[in-house]
Amino acid sequence: MSDSPRHPTTPPIAPHTAQQYDALRSEIARSTRLLVGFSGGADSALLAYAAHDVLGEAAVAATAVSASLPAAERRGAADFCRELGIAHVEVCTDELGRPEYARNGADRCFHCKSALFDALEPLARMSGADIAVGTNLDDLGSRHRPGQTAAAQRDVRRPLADAGLTKADVRAVSAMLGLPSAAKPAAACLASRVAYGDQVTEALLARIEAAEVTLHQLGFPESRVRSHADGAVARVEVPAADLPRLVDLRDEVTAGVKAAGFTFCSLDLDGFRSGSMNALLTLTPVAPA
Repeated sequence: MSDSPRHPTTPPIAPHTAQQYDALRSEIARSTRLLVGFSGGADSALLAYAAHDVLGEAAVAATAVSASLPAAERRGAADFCRELGIAHVEVCTDELGRPEYARNGADRCFHCKSALFDALEPLARMSGADIAVGTNLDDLGSRHRPGQTAAAQRDVRRPLADAGLTKADVRAVSAMLGLPSAAKPAAACLASRVAYGDQVTEALLARIEAAEVTLHQLGFPESRVRSHADGAVARVEVPAADLPRLVDLRDEVTAGVKAAGFTFCSLDLDGFRSGSMNALLTLTPVAPA
């Protein structure tokens, strides 16, 4: 077990939060080597850090690289591991080349995770490592999580959930450790912005990414550009508190979204919420691939 020091900005430790981190460390210690699926989000960042803390060089963070990963997220994942001394590799995944993924049915995430595990399993076999992902306890309660099915079929480990950590716990423990990911806004792959049933293409993902870059540059770091009508319509989501400011910047937002390749730019008055595309599954069920 590694005695590597915690992040130098670690604040005073709350007893309950420290106990949760100890529980996570105990879960990780059940493996002698661990290959962590690392997207750079708060969940996988805590898991990667804790795995390095427990296993040292026997823990490796692996980031899946494809058109569905925003360039900023790829850079952020690499920076996080470099700054904290975590072993990091990138693996290319081929989900866009899989027709069952590209057709974007309700089970798209199943095929995405399958592509990830197909890429990670050879690495895990070569090093004798278990594969782990940053599933937290809240994720297990979600009704539509086909990616969880793919993980269960591959016996992929989920130390955060098994240690009893919710999303709020992940952020609290990360803050205790001084991790830069503690307050990072929720992130998801670019394909999650495409309406179910619309084809996922590399060109469409690039347009979504370009439109979101515009929003970030205008001061909306927590935002989504959802694509509808095969890429003709962009539905912009920002937190409800930011709606008045976005309306004030309507011309700049519209110009940036249309420059990215969308014909229409609409504003969702319900504001930002993760997984909003899943509402389409209750309106018009999309047959699985």
